[in-house]
Amino acid sequence: MLELDIHFQRDEFSLAVKQQFSAPITGILGASGSGKSTLLSLIAGLLKPQQGNIVLNGETLCNTNSRIWIPPHQRHIGLVFQDGQLLPHLSVRNNLLYGYKNITPQQRRFSLDTVVDLLEIGQLLERKPAHLSGGEKQRVALGRAVLYSPELLLLDEPLSALDERLKQQILPFFLRIYDECKIPMMYVTHAFSELEFLTSQRFIVRDGSLLKEA
Repeated sequence: MLELDIHFQRDEFSLAVKQQFSAPITGILGASGSGKSTLLSLIAGLLKPQQGNIVLNGETLCNTNSRIWIPPHQRHIGLVFQDGQLLPHLSVRNNLLYGYKNITPQQRRFSLDTVVDLLEIGQLLERKPAHLSGGEKQRVALGRAVLYSPELLLLDEPLSALDERLKQQILPFFLRIYDECKIPMMYVTHAFSELEFLTSQRFIVRDGSLLKEA
């Protein structure tokens, strides 16, 4: 479970969220500039709230009153961005293993072979990112995040750079990841159709406020 009670201010923009999230996949919908990506950055620890607390599965990641602050690399949260952000000089295999190598054997919940089979990317392992299609890059980015064995997976408009045909091909992989790996997800997008496919637990971010969708 993720518990948020935070306030963040940057210039004229203000974000205030007080909410508990316990769904397998939580959908966050909103227009550009509404605060969706800012919310994910706060959860991941890339931004620090001026006030409030963040608790994930009973562990306090941030509490401004108690001056508790867990840095991003210790939060064990996976991130997938819209452009994948693969390392161009590494093969697909080594991109997949990038986070996996930085956790202890005891923390590793999934094997490379399991994730490769799950995402159907076995034929890509020796390629460099420059030789991948947009859909292939996103599957590799998703696999890299899963191999990190995160407690939470944050997806920041992961399909926005893809055409509708590729979106329809890749969306089922997100459900497959949850069904097989049981990693809870927070999926941010401006496309309602993606959330309609993935989850009934949906929120709208509007002008820095989080609203429950009816």
